[in-house]
Amino acid sequence: MSAQEKVAEGRTAPVVTLDFVGSRTETEDATSKLPVESQAALRQFSLERMTGYGVDHADAVEVRARVVEGQDWRSACTELAETCLRRVEGATGLGHAGRPTRIAYLRRASALLRMSQMMMLSDTAERRQIFARAAAVYAQAAELGADRGRVTLETDQGHMTGWLIPACGTAVASAVVIGGVEGWAMDFDSLGEALAARGVDALMLDGPGQGETRLTHGHHLTAHWGDAYGRAVDFLAERSPGRPIGFVGNSMGGSFAMAVAAREPRIRACVDNGGIHAPWLVPPTMGTFFSKMVAACGTRDPDRAMDVWRTVTPLADGPNAGYPLLVVQGGQDPLVSMELAQVLLRGAPTDDKRMVVFSDGNHCVYNHRHDRDALVADWTVARLCGRPNPTIAN
Repeated sequence: MSAQEKVAEGRTAPVVTLDFVGSRTETEDATSKLPVESQAALRQFSLERMTGYGVDHADAVEVRARVVEGQDWRSACTELAETCLRRVEGATGLGHAGRPTRIAYLRRASALLRMSQMMMLSDTAERRQIFARAAAVYAQAAELGADRGRVTLETDQGHMTGWLIPACGTAVASAVVIGGVEGWAMDFDSLGEALAARGVDALMLDGPGQGETRLTHGHHLTAHWGDAYGRAVDFLAERSPGRPIGFVGNSMGGSFAMAVAAREPRIRACVDNGGIHAPWLVPPTMGTFFSKMVAACGTRDPDRAMDVWRTVTPLADGPNAGYPLLVVQGGQDPLVSMELAQVLLRGAPTDDKRMVVFSDGNHCVYNHRHDRDALVADWTVARLCGRPNPTIAN
């Protein structure tokens, strides 16, 4: 042994171990012993769906492992969010050099907090507090990154909240992006970022019955939802007069997007990612999803809620019939079958339409997020700017 090796062998150095539960095999035997809510959460929010909503892959793996080990969904998500926030504090002393670290952990914490309230079916004070905190943490990251800002729009039914992600470089178009019954504005910011990277100002909006619009401002889904979305289009048109506007809807938001596009001549391109042709046909047997549709309307009366959902008519004709339409569909979507997607495609009031199917895609194609975002953003900017449809390669 050399002298240098002897010196090295005698030295001591601090060792920091970051403890994780680690990945767990989610066997039927293991999950069947869990509480009903934990089983439902693991089933409804797959690893792909969690990361699709902005949860870091490692965090998603850890949450699921903790739940399999017996921890409840909400506390598993919340505890990991607190860990992220402690790391934000730890990077504060680095000054400007620590800014990227702080932004990353703030966004991770926000995504985990949003995920923590996903199984809450009632708009309790606790749920509103959790979501408001998630939005505040997201706003901290936005301020540090200076790459997006909160927008509050006034409507006759109440305030709507969104996040505007400005185009990188010279803006050539604008677009509204909405989520559905569960995933909301902040959850789809990867899509907004993809649009912004291609020169499109993206308004990630919580529409009536969604996100901050509902949980902070009490603005639920009513039969006047069309007026509210019209105000969002007004905002983009007033902000950049003459610039073409697109509308992108995810999950049930796709149904709204098509309904808005048909009635609003200022919409020059529309994307439906996971919507259905008749939202009111969702049966009560859909359980949690149906309950969330009812809650979006601010009522506990299913009949009253379905009366509101009957006003969402993506196949209805209108003054803007003929708008360019892209339908994005997952071939393995457990909520919207290929048959239902074909009904929507055939019935859409435009001849300028096409569908792209990801053969193994789940609902909203969360398992191909980057490919999905690139497809939607490329197609949207091409159609808004009068360019040919982008080539889609297998």
